Amino acid sequence: MNNLSRKLMFFMLLLTSFFSFAQAVTEQFLVKGNCGQCKARIEKAALKAGATSANWTAENQTLTMVLDESKVTCDTILKQVAEAGHDNEKFKASEDAYKALPACCLYSRGSDFEKPNDTAQHDAESDAKQIEGVKLTREKEATSISKKEAGLIFNISSKELLKAACCNLSESFETNATVDVSFSNAVTGTKQLKMLGLDQKYTLLTKEQLPEIRGLASAYGLNFIPGKWIGGIQLTKGGSTVVNGYESITGQINTELLKTKDSAKKTETEINLFSDNNGRVEANVTSNSPISDKWTQSVLLHGNGTFGDTDMNDDGFLDRPKGSQLNVAYLLNYNDLEDSGFGSHFGINFLKDERTAGQIGFNKRIPQKDQSLYGVGIDISRFQLWNKTGYVFKGKPYQSLGWMNQLTYHQQDSFFGLRNYFGKETSYYSNLIFESIIGNTNNKYKIGASFLYDKYNEDYLLDNYKRTETVPGLFAEYTLTGEKFTLVTGARVDFHNLAGTQFTPRMNFKYDLTPTTIFRISAGRGFRTANIFAENQAYFASNRQIQIINNGGEIYGLKPEIAWNYGVSIQQEFKLFGRKSTLLADFFRTNFQDQVVTDLDESAQKILFYNLEGKSFANSFQTQWDFQPLKNLEFRVAYKYYDVALDYLSGLKKVPFMAKHRGFANLAYSTNKTEKGRFWSFDTTLNLVGKQRLPNTKYNPGEFQIGDYSPSYSTLNAQISRNFSEKIRVYFGGENLTGYQQKVAIFDAGNPFGNYFDGGMVYAPVMKQNFYIGVDIKF
Repeated sequence: MNNLSRKLMFFMLLLTSFFSFAQAVTEQFLVKGNCGQCKARIEKAALKAGATSANWTAENQTLTMVLDESKVTCDTILKQVAEAGHDNEKFKASEDAYKALPACCLYSRGSDFEKPNDTAQHDAESDAKQIEGVKLTREKEATSISKKEAGLIFNISSKELLKAACCNLSESFETNATVDVSFSNAVTGTKQLKMLGLDQKYTLLTKEQLPEIRGLASAYGLNFIPGKWIGGIQLTKGGSTVVNGYESITGQINTELLKTKDSAKKTETEINLFSDNNGRVEANVTSNSPISDKWTQSVLLHGNGTFGDTDMNDDGFLDRPKGSQLNVAYLLNYNDLEDSGFGSHFGINFLKDERTAGQIGFNKRIPQKDQSLYGVGIDISRFQLWNKTGYVFKGKPYQSLGWMNQLTYHQQDSFFGLRNYFGKETSYYSNLIFESIIGNTNNKYKIGASFLYDKYNEDYLLDNYKRTETVPGLFAEYTLTGEKFTLVTGARVDFHNLAGTQFTPRMNFKYDLTPTTIFRISAGRGFRTANIFAENQAYFASNRQIQIINNGGEIYGLKPEIAWNYGVSIQQEFKLFGRKSTLLADFFRTNFQDQVVTDLDESAQKILFYNLEGKSFANSFQTQWDFQPLKNLEFRVAYKYYDVALDYLSGLKKVPFMAKHRGFANLAYSTNKTEKGRFWSFDTTLNLVGKQRLPNTKYNPGEFQIGDYSPSYSTLNAQISRNFSEKIRVYFGGENLTGYQQKVAIFDAGNPFGNYFDGGMVYAPVMKQNFYIGVDIKF
């Protein structure tokens, strides 16, 4: 395996040294506008100029268009858009065209673009720069940092997701430097995200801007969104908008599902088949189709199964659970914004996930008490129904009313050896948003009201925990846009029946120091109620006994978590060897006012939960460099520094399983695309993980003790894909090609019912190399 890994790595690096010029089919460019009326005008101009299809979004000021470059150039289309009155990154609208726009469409004519070209300068020099413009848009297609937004927002497109296997949301950040992905348990194989040095529970995880991975779904929810269903991801670092709720502390990750494009004329269906060498298979079917001029629908199907007995460290335990998942979603969209002003999106999703883990040979059909082998069984059923409806006021395209509603039912029946955990959750979420302007579109505001209902019923061992949370809330947000700056400030007040009244202010500010230098600052408060059982299932496969130190709170006897987050960043674009290069540096600090502490240090046989007494903080520094040294060759490198500590009962200590230093490098290359859509793509990602503090085990017998810190290690992932046409793609890849594996992932694996058994002390990969192959077929 090691020789194969080295050969594969060498082969990929060798291939990336060759390059050629590709013919573009789908392109994205920044185009300025404000509202739905702008959208119609921009798309009409692009189609009139020769684009096959065009879609402009106000959120990221991006025009996505499909064109045949043998018939029309990007410059021709963008020039037509500018003549319609809309500045873009290639051409600037004339003063007469701009002033002829309706008042609601008069966008701020700042310096968001690197080099806006005057329409009179469309000459040979402009034509010579066309290739450079295409290159810039391709970077935005994969992962781009929004220049328009006040917050630090990364837009991750489906192109970025094609660089790795991305079987589900947890694997969608393998080529992203901002989010850390790690296994949290050696028995269940669960993956968790970390951002700004803190666990994923402090990040607001939404789907279609609706609450998604929270509550009882915290441990396994990342597996509930298949990668092939994802149309795009918006990742916000630091305080996000108050419109989406109060739970965001370190940021927000919003996932958008695949939908039928409004311009689609026929049904588009894609089938994906995937398998790896360790017994995992999956199939995905996505079908998007127009029903009428105003109605479209999407059917999303997913099924996976893991059937192999994988035990790479020979400890007698499965390295990842066996089982299956069936996941079905149906989306229905209505768009009549241009005529009646109404638009609506309906969605329904059902999931059934069954997993079995533990010692090889364990039979899930036989009760645990009747067999000597240690087993884990996790059965999850989940149902969701949601709707988002909006109305744009007649004659006032800047003014709208939106209403979002979602109903979720989640049930988990599970056991970990002789330890049982059952949970049921019923949630209802509603959010009403009114948006308008004060005088002109440089002064925008949003006001609204929200309501959250959570009903929990949990059984752990012999104890039952029931609670109902009701949270009505009010919010307001104001956006001021100047020629070189954007200020977004907002606040919300929520009336929590168990946590009391909570006030949540947030602020994001962006200033364009130069056309290529952007400075941002942010500050904000967030609060959440901890679900101590659901969020800490990684430690259920162990001998540790749970102890709650009651602090008089209404939720497990504990008070809610409250934290302040502050951030600053600088984004610099510059030319290197004639190519665009982007350097980003950011620093964030999170201070906890109240926190529910998970203490693994007090005893190796216990998990203690208690409220913070003292200080708890997380400092996060990241610098990232994106560069395209050659045509079609993209390079991304990053360094991250974390300083995360809190006051435990035993004193101030670094938080365990958090590396102080991390390095990241990604290299992506694609060959020419032929007229028939054929091309190769190559991608490789290297992660360097520094040493991590480990929980105290000094009172265990010598053979079950570990050091204070883990060793540092590195992992390498790589993928090669071949597009045989616009409709057929085959990909092959490998994960953890360095073959690094934690030597002892499970303490006392030979005696799982003994005092020292522990499967939660995971700091590195449990599995060695894993190879996979997949195929995408469109028709």
